[in-house]
Amino acid sequence: MAKTNAENGKIDLTIEEERMNSSIEKALYNPDGWSIWKRLRQFLIAIIAITLAVYVIYYAAAGGFPAWQHRAVFTSIFLILCFSTFSYRKGKEPGHVLFDGVPLVLSIALLGHAFFSYPEIALRQGASTFFDQIVATVMILLVIEGVRRTIGHAMAILALFFWAYIFIGPMFPGILGHQGFSYSRMTDALFITTNGIFSDPIYVASTVLILFLIFAAFMMRTGVGQFFIEFAFALTGRIRGGPALASVLSSGLLATVSGNGAANASMTGPFTIPLMKRVGYTKTFSGAVEAVASQGGQIMPPIMGAAAFVMAEYTGVPYIEVAAYALLPAILFFTVVGVVIYFQAQRLGLQGIPGDQLPNFWSLIVRKGYLILPLIIIIVLMVIGYSPMRAGMWALLVVFLLSLVKKESRLSVMSIFAALEKGIRNAVPTVMACAGAGIIAGSVIMTGLGMGFSRFAVELSGGQLLPLLLLIMVASIILGMGMPTVSAYVILATVAAGALTQLGVPVLVAHFFVFYFGIFSGITPPVAITSFITAGIAGSNPLRTSVYSLRVGMAGFILPYMLVYNPTLSLEGSVPSVIFGITTALLGLVAFAGFIEGCMLKRTAVWERVALAAAAVLLVTDHLWSDLIGLGLLLPIFIYQWRGRDKPSEMGTVKKDQHSV
Repeated sequence: MAKTNAENGKIDLTIEEERMNSSIEKALYNPDGWSIWKRLRQFLIAIIAITLAVYVIYYAAAGGFPAWQHRAVFTSIFLILCFSTFSYRKGKEPGHVLFDGVPLVLSIALLGHAFFSYPEIALRQGASTFFDQIVATVMILLVIEGVRRTIGHAMAILALFFWAYIFIGPMFPGILGHQGFSYSRMTDALFITTNGIFSDPIYVASTVLILFLIFAAFMMRTGVGQFFIEFAFALTGRIRGGPALASVLSSGLLATVSGNGAANASMTGPFTIPLMKRVGYTKTFSGAVEAVASQGGQIMPPIMGAAAFVMAEYTGVPYIEVAAYALLPAILFFTVVGVVIYFQAQRLGLQGIPGDQLPNFWSLIVRKGYLILPLIIIIVLMVIGYSPMRAGMWALLVVFLLSLVKKESRLSVMSIFAALEKGIRNAVPTVMACAGAGIIAGSVIMTGLGMGFSRFAVELSGGQLLPLLLLIMVASIILGMGMPTVSAYVILATVAAGALTQLGVPVLVAHFFVFYFGIFSGITPPVAITSFITAGIAGSNPLRTSVYSLRVGMAGFILPYMLVYNPTLSLEGSVPSVIFGITTALLGLVAFAGFIEGCMLKRTAVWERVALAAAAVLLVTDHLWSDLIGLGLLLPIFIYQWRGRDKPSEMGTVKKDQHSV
C-alpha cells in the first residue's frame, strides 16, 4: 500500500508493505484467530514452496533430475500448490473435500509417479500402457482445471478444445481437419515425451522463469521497488506532467523485473494513480497511463518476462540477442508514451512537482544506487556468454550480499524464507499457463494445425504481406485477451508466426510481431485485464479506461509494423542509414501522438492534425522520399507551434468532469 500525503512540505514516496505477506510468516506469527489446522496447512504449503525454491537454485548451480523427470516433478508440485491455494470457486478458501481435496490427492499421486516411474516410462514411448494413458488423462485434466482456477475460463476452454481436437479433427473440413490419432499417440505426444505438457514453456518456467521470480522477490525485499519509485520521481517529477512520467518510468522498471503487467499495476497503481489525479490528470487518463506502463514493462530488457525466454527457446536465438533486439523498440515505446503524457499535460496546462517536494537525485544515487547492481550483473554475465539461468543464480547471490550493506535492507532468516516462498507462489498462475500452453502447442504440432493455419492465412491474404499482418494482428489480440503473455505467445508462435516467415519476414521479427500484440492485448478492449485493474484503483469506467489505454500506448500497436517494414530498427545497414531510420521512426511516432492528442507545444488546428497524421504514415516506413516528405510536413508545424507556444490563452484548462479526456 502506498502513502501519497505530504509531510513537512515533501511528497511522501514511501511504499508501505504488509509486515507479514507470506504463508510462513502468517502461520508462525499472525494472531488473527486462525485455527491450528489452517496454520498447519499454510505452514506445509510454505515448506513445499521453500523446498522447491531451494531445489530450483541448486538445479541452476549443479543440475538435477533428467529432463522429463525434472519437468514432471516441477509441474506436479505446482499442481499441489495450485489446489492448496486456489479454490474451485473464486474468492473462497480451498477446503472442499471433493472439488479441492480430490485434485490435491491426485496431484500428490502424480508427484510420486514422476519420482518413481522414470526411466521406465521413457522406454515405453510409442508403446504406452493403459496405466500410462490413465495417468496422462489425469495430468491433462488437472492442468486444465489449474488453468481455470488461476487464469480463467477462456484459456481452460481453449486448452480443452485443442486436446479434444486431436480426436475430433477428422470432423473438420479442408485444411482444418486431419486424419485422427489414437489415444496412445496422444499419450506419447502430450505426456511421455517433452513435446506437450513438458515442452519448452515448462522447461523455461522450471529453470529461468522461476529463478527470476525468486530474484524479483528478493529484490523487492531489499527495497529496490522503493528505490525505483524515488528514482523515477527524482528524475522526472519537475517536468511538465512529471507525476505521470514518473509513473511510466517506475512502473516500467518494476514490470521488467516482475515480468507481469497486471501484478505490477496492482503493486504500483495505488501509489502512482492518486498522485497523477492530485496534480490534475483525469482519473481515466491516470488509470490508462499506469496500465500502459505496467504492461509495456514486459518489452523492456533485461528480464522482459517469461515469454521472452520462451522465444529464445523457440527461435534458437540466445536470450541476450533477443533482449538486445528488443531494446530499441522498447526505448521508442516508452519515449512515445512520455511524449503523449507531455502533450496531454500541455493541453491541460499542468505543471510538474516543485523540486523541494521531491527526492534529491544525486543523494538518492549515492544512498541507494547500489541496488541496481544485480540487474547490471545479469546483463554483463549474459553478454559474456552465461546462460540466463546461470546469470540469474549469480544475480541472486549478489542481491543477498548487497542486502547486508545496510541495516534497513538486511535480510533475516525469516525474510529469506519468505522471499523464497513468495517467488514460488507468485509463479503458480504462470506455471499453470505454461502447462496449459504446452497442451495447446503439443496438440497443434501433433495435428499439423499450425502449418494448416499458416497456409490458410497466406491464401486468405492473397500472398500479400500487409493483409497478412493485419489478419495476424487481429488473431493475436483476440487470442491474447484474458491470457498471460506467455500463453498468448506460445499459441501465436505455434500457429501464426510461420505464416509470416513464409512471406519472407525474418524469424525473430515474426516472433516479435506476435509477441508484442500478445502483450498489448492486456490493454485492448473488451478484455483489457491490466486496464480494468487500474480503472478499479482510479475509480474510472473500465471500458473508457481501456479505450484511452489504446491512445496512450498506441506506439505498441505501430512498432510491430515498423519492425517489419523498417529494417534499420533491427540495426541493419550502414551507421548513417540506421541513425536516419531510427530518427524518422521516432519523429513519425511523435507526429502520430500529436495527431491523437490534438496538441504538441500548443493545441493543434484541424489542418495541423491532418498534416501530422500524414507525416506519421510517411515517416514510419523506410523509404527516403516518404521520409523527406514526412519531415517536410512535420517541421513547419513544429516551427509554427514553437513560435506560438507562449500564448496561454490557447492552452486548455483542467476539466471538472473527471471522465472527460
